[in-house]
Amino acid sequence: MGANELSAQLWRERELLELLLFKLEEQELLLAAGRTRWMQFATREIEQVLDGLRTAGIARVVEAETVAAEWGAPEGASIRQLIDSAPEGAWRDVLIEHLNALTKLTDEIGRLRDANSEQLRAVMRATQETIAGLGDDTGEYTTHGERAREDSARIIDTEM
Repeated sequence: MGANELSAQLWRERELLELLLFKLEEQELLLAAGRTRWMQFATREIEQVLDGLRTAGIARVVEAETVAAEWGAPEGASIRQLIDSAPEGAWRDVLIEHLNALTKLTDEIGRLRDANSEQLRAVMRATQETIAGLGDDTGEYTTHGERAREDSARIIDTEM
């Protein structure tokens, strides 16, 4: 029975990784559209999926320990080690499929996470530069709110 539970747990992790990939793509779309207003919600959802992945990872380790004991694999065996210790037949193929899918999803998530991080850093730099420029005394308005100079104006994108 341990292999069934391990496989079910690996499916759960795969589903969570797919959800994480979806949430990262949502974040990417928000960044590309300049809709940073919603970024806090996207970030919170990503954190919730990551919490679920941590919990699922712990459950997988517990199930893997049971399977390792049944199959004679070393304590704390990785999925690769369980594949090497698996009896001939379907379980080896099932675990190989899970490992391949998990690896592919993890690679996609890593690439998307890096791209999003770079976009977020660019947004931060632009915001910091804009805010730093606001501190300069331009002399455009008097203390009464009248225009002091007619030759300059500033437009600030508050949606940035």
